[in-house]
Amino acid sequence: MKYSTTIEVHKPIDEVIALFDNPDNMDKWMEGLVSFEPLSGTPGQPGAKARLKFEMGKRKVEMIETITVRNLPHEFTGTYEANGVFNIVKNKFEKIDEYSTRYTTEHEFQFKGFLKIMAFLMPGAFKKQSLKYLTDFKTFAENQP
Repeated sequence: MKYSTTIEVHKPIDEVIALFDNPDNMDKWMEGLVSFEPLSGTPGQPGAKARLKFEMGKRKVEMIETITVRNLPHEFTGTYEANGVFNIVKNKFEKIDEYSTRYTTEHEFQFKGFLKIMAFLMPGAFKKQSLKYLTDFKTFAENQP
């Protein structure tokens, strides 16, 4: 399953990148994120691995992030592996004007087992969650001084 989401953030691109690129900010816009634990490599650099733990209602999800491309603002790509799912996420940032930035994510999901059925039955749920993270990032970024 592949899709993309886009949002306009009313902040200059340099400020948006600085907020996005700081792992200490992740829990401020990723609802449910409980922890971000670097495992190997230099955080945020290609080859770096980290463990992300989420609590989504009663469900606990743990995934391993591997950074594959870092060429900000043009591209920041990583893979995310969890039980039954492999996700590639490409983040792209584009200057609209001096005060606004277009933030686009491209997602490619590969599913196994039960999640394959869930993705088939409810493909919109994945896009909805991705758009929620973008909207929450926009809110977080625009409320920074």
